[in-house]
This record gives sequence, structure tokens and C-alpha cells, in this order.
Amino acid sequence: MIQVSSKAGMQGPQFPGRGLLSAMKWKNFAIMWMPVSKSPTALLLSAALCLSVAGGARAFDINAGVTKESGPFDLFKFGFKAYKNGQKKDAVEAYRYAAEKGHTGSRWALANMYADGDGVVQNDFEAFKIYSEIASQGVEPGSNDTGFFVNALLSLAHYYREGIPGSPVKADLSQARQLYFQVASTFGVPEAQYQLARMILEGQGGKVNVQQAKKWLNVARKSGHAGAMAVFGNLIFQEGQSVRGLAFLTAALEKCHPNDCGWMQALQEEAFSIANEEDRRVAVALAPQIFNQPEQ
Repeated sequence: MIQVSSKAGMQGPQFPGRGLLSAMKWKNFAIMWMPVSKSPTALLLSAALCLSVAGGARAFDINAGVTKESGPFDLFKFGFKAYKNGQKKDAVEAYRYAAEKGHTGSRWALANMYADGDGVVQNDFEAFKIYSEIASQGVEPGSNDTGFFVNALLSLAHYYREGIPGSPVKADLSQARQLYFQVASTFGVPEAQYQLARMILEGQGGKVNVQQAKKWLNVARKSGHAGAMAVFGNLIFQEGQSVRGLAFLTAALEKCHPNDCGWMQALQEEAFSIANEEDRRVAVALAPQIFNQPEQ
């Protein structure tokens, strides 16, 4: 397992949802905490937050005179500006030079570009190697690199869960589960809590433990994670808590990501067809209040 520095305790932030653009602050550092799927918009907004926190220094334009000998943060800012202007070749070059100088944010941006095939030929194995470099560095409590570190762990967990065809990286469910557990427990990231719960429910990388999975789902859904809310609701519905389960399933549909709405709706409609009329009525009335309702 990738280790976090143990010099001081770290209390993970709680996030208001699973969306790509859900933001948080880690002490004096602001960064986008992104799930495994990384959109160009989220990348740009993440970088913009990094720059603003650094003191509002002006962005370098394309004639700023930045060279490969420039400092890593200047190269990072130049790369961000180039990316924003659609000059992705220049952005990749700047990020590479900055990464060679040890700039974690540039490594992260470069890895994302390889993972997405954004400005470069898509290469998941190259992205995996860069994320591994970030993860192997660890992170000090309160470090400005915390968000990059956590994103790298989530990306590695995804790769270990699926494997990378045509590369030395094979599926390793035990390692994926371990990484999700680390991010879920140390950093309190709802997406990691949700993915960990799904693996526990399906017996991926370890034993099935429904109660443990419910614990993680319950924590994640309290942060507004729609997927966790839907799976949690389906579980307790099957256990006989018809009203509460259907209420969670109904509430999840109001917050679902477009890619997830289909399977959530299928679960909700199945439960709705089984429940009696009174349970349906009460569940629909309860759904708007469900986000802040603690598990009984």
C-alpha cells in the first residue's frame, strides 16, 4: 500500500457530491478532487485554482520567455496557459520539463493528458507510470500536493481494478481494494468510499461483507454521493426497510450523474413496482429530506 507520512494526523475533508467539479479546500490549498474520469474542463479548473492560491501571480503568455531552464512552477503556469489557449503540444512540453524538476502538479496534468489522449496519443500505461511516481512520493500532512496525491491513488486503483491491456499492468483486485480503502479512510473521499463498498459487496479483492459495505455507503451518501445513496437504498429495501430504501433510491435519481442515471432508475423502478401504494407515497414524500438523514 502507498503510505502517507505519519508525522501528524490527517482528517479527510467531506465533499458535497461526486461530480467532476465538486471542490474543496485542504487548509490553505484549493484543488479539484476528481474521480477517476478526468475531463479537460476539470483539469483546467483544477489548475486555475492552484494558480489563484499561489498568490494570484499573473499567468505567462506565449511570449513570456519561459524555457526548459525556467523554474518548475513557471513552467507549470506556462503549460496551463498554453493548454487553455489550445496549444497542447506546448503544454505537454512545459509539463514534461516541470515534471523532470519534480513538480507534482505538472506530473498530474501530464498523466491526465495521457490517460485521456488529450493533446497526446492515449497511453494508459504511461499515465499509470506517472501516477505511480506521484503516489510513491507520499505526501506530508497539509501539503499543497495532497489533491494530486489522492487523485493519483484513485487513478491507480482504477487501473489495478481493470488492468491495462497490452501492458505489464494486470488486474489486481486486492491492490485496488487496498488503495480505495486508503483514500476512503485517510482522506474521506466519497467516490473512494463508494468504490470500496462496491468491491466489498461483490467480493472483489477480498471477502464479501455486507455490513462493512453498508457502513461505507452510508458515509458516502451523507456527502451526497448519488451512487452510494442508490446502492444503500437498494440494500436496505431488500432487507425489508421498504419506505426508507425506496426514499433513498428516489432521492438518488435527483442527483445522479448522466452516466449513472440508467442503472439507478432501473433499481428504483424495480423497488417501486414491489412496494405497496402507501409505502410509495411515504417514500416519495420523504425523499427530499433524505440527504441529511442519518442511518438509524
